[in-house]
Amino acid sequence: MQDNATSTITPETVAAHGLKPDEYQRLLKILGREPRITELGIFSVMWSEHCSYKSSRVWLKTLPTSGARVIQGPGENAGVVDLGDGDAAIFKMESHNHPSYIEPYQGAATGVGGIMRDVFTMGARPVANLNALRFGDPSHPKTRHLVSGVVSGIGGYGNCVGVPTVGGEVNFDAGYNGNILVNAMCVGLARTDKIFYSAAKGVGLPVVYVGSKTGRDGIHGATMASAEFDDKSEEKRPTVQVGDPFTEKLLIEACLEMMATDAIIAIQDMGAAGLTSSTSEMADKGGVGITLDLDHVPQREEGMTAYEMMLSESQERMLMILKPGREAEAEAIFRKWGLDFAVVGTTTDTGRMIVMHKGVVEADLPVPVLANSAPMYERPWFAPVPPQPVLPQWVKAPNGNLDALKTMFGSPALCSRRWVWEQYDHMVMGDTIGRPGGDAAVVRVHGTQKGLAATCDVTPRYVAADPEMGTKQAVVETWRNLCAVGADPIAITDNMNFGNPERPEIMGQFVASVRGMAEACRVLDYPVVSGNVSLYNETNGVGIPPTPAIGGVGLIPDVAHVADIKLKREGDLLIVIGREQGWLGQSLYQQIICEKLEGAPPPVDLADEIKAGRLVRALIREDKVSAVHDLSDGGLLVAIAEMALASGEKGSGLGVELFAYEGKLPAHAVWFGEDQGRYVLAVDPARAEEVVERARLLALPARIVGRTGGDAIVLKGEEPLKLTELAEINEGWLPNYMAGEI
Repeated sequence: MQDNATSTITPETVAAHGLKPDEYQRLLKILGREPRITELGIFSVMWSEHCSYKSSRVWLKTLPTSGARVIQGPGENAGVVDLGDGDAAIFKMESHNHPSYIEPYQGAATGVGGIMRDVFTMGARPVANLNALRFGDPSHPKTRHLVSGVVSGIGGYGNCVGVPTVGGEVNFDAGYNGNILVNAMCVGLARTDKIFYSAAKGVGLPVVYVGSKTGRDGIHGATMASAEFDDKSEEKRPTVQVGDPFTEKLLIEACLEMMATDAIIAIQDMGAAGLTSSTSEMADKGGVGITLDLDHVPQREEGMTAYEMMLSESQERMLMILKPGREAEAEAIFRKWGLDFAVVGTTTDTGRMIVMHKGVVEADLPVPVLANSAPMYERPWFAPVPPQPVLPQWVKAPNGNLDALKTMFGSPALCSRRWVWEQYDHMVMGDTIGRPGGDAAVVRVHGTQKGLAATCDVTPRYVAADPEMGTKQAVVETWRNLCAVGADPIAITDNMNFGNPERPEIMGQFVASVRGMAEACRVLDYPVVSGNVSLYNETNGVGIPPTPAIGGVGLIPDVAHVADIKLKREGDLLIVIGREQGWLGQSLYQQIICEKLEGAPPPVDLADEIKAGRLVRALIREDKVSAVHDLSDGGLLVAIAEMALASGEKGSGLGVELFAYEGKLPAHAVWFGEDQGRYVLAVDPARAEEVVERARLLALPARIVGRTGGDAIVLKGEEPLKLTELAEINEGWLPNYMAGEI
């Protein structure tokens, strides 16, 4: 693209920038003239779905975003919550879906790098990374390649930076054949009196560029992320950014050292839309203008134009507004860390963003208009109609429940993800408490006894069947994951992954999903403090399953009282708390054993969730349980088997004798039903009666379902299932698949 201030803008040029004809007419009316080509590029990225949220803003405004512990909700680089004692957690989740499909290693790596910058730009040291990954059918010709590249990219970047990757999820479904999802989450720790924001308040202040040099990678990355794919998607490879984790590590340390001074007025990551978004957003929040001289921008390629520099999404770059006279001090810090440093502009009282290059004005735009004029659409939508429930007696029983368990445990849906997380360094920094594989990750708040718990979750098959209930379930699943380790849930971040919002049925999914999230967060007092919307996840008109990934963060007051899923003692009794309805609609049992997926997803009772969560947290803190696991995919029998396997390596765990079910439901519905609001607790027999009674006093059903001991899962009337056999089945699928043996 030539940077020519006098070039004529054609309809083809407008279309190439992702603007529709009516949007371009809107732009002409705003400017009162034809834009320069650089100005068109600037508006195209600022008005992209990725940057402007033009299809989703009207609905996102309905989410609850405040709470007793919320310091900063949506609108900044990341959300901030108060952990007490002057400590704060800063966190966010964001997508890198389109880039990861085109170039899996760099797409995933730069997704990790970008989300960490969102966190440390606010003054936090990143302490935990998580990710939510969704791939196509294992038999699809691209799936193995994409899994390999994405996992390598996440591990390669996070490991090199030295931030532990502590949790996440990996799923396979044919609905992602044409668009995989790579959602990255980062949690950082800061002091409440050293949180940094992006508002450039003040006139005559130096605008400083730090980090890596600017190149041509990632140009139009935001626009590409706001469009659906077709058969030519591979041609978009040049829009994928290239990351350097070693530079990111230097940038983290330099920024944190700089933040220890009082020289920074505002700071912003150069993420999507690069210099364009960072300058315009900082100026708008500060109520000032800004003048940039691109001649001073560090460049790694010859002959870069103003258009290219303003739209480049080269990684590991930050923009700062400094107090006057502090430039030399700042430069010394960044040069010490081997990073570029340049004063590239100044704040003004004009209210305009003026971009100069080689003495020529390449852009002259009103800041408030640039930052706030993107269309806000109320897209047509129609409400999805939830399916009718499937009664448990309608779903066929297996030949044997333990045989069904083996089949499910050896499937892509429930196989061990060890092959994935063993490629991640989850212990670096020395504060990780427990490795991946449990309900929620826990890291110590460094130098204290407090723990920070984090998790991410969603069940897309539930959301596809009933977007409102499915999203409500995703929120409460993260709530339960946090409660199951002993954490008080504080707040969430979200990553809303959907198809083309211009299709009313897709927009209807989104609207229902937001409504479900809003209700759950409001009732649970579990606000949304940050997030991301990724739309147009489609290829040739085929959209992904609606996937509103939820990331939850909670506080453990004392890490001496943390629970995990591992069975630890022979003779403990297993107690299931929560209502049992044998809900098999949209269940993994139905999908894997019955080879169909139908009916309504399990309903959520938010009042029961609150009661059960409070009880579980109290029992953990009173040391009255030795293991806890919430019930989710696969139901009760799957949860117990996971607890048994977690207690040892490769089948050396602790077995369980299961007691026969004597109620009115079909036995297989009890063992595999995915009823919500439930936990399995391992309890000393001397305390079992007390635990059951405390649940019943809260009007929560509680039932003793088994006793730990031996080396097998034993169910009356069936051949005992040795843990060694189950472990081999569970651990084998993913490594064998990645080795090409499946």
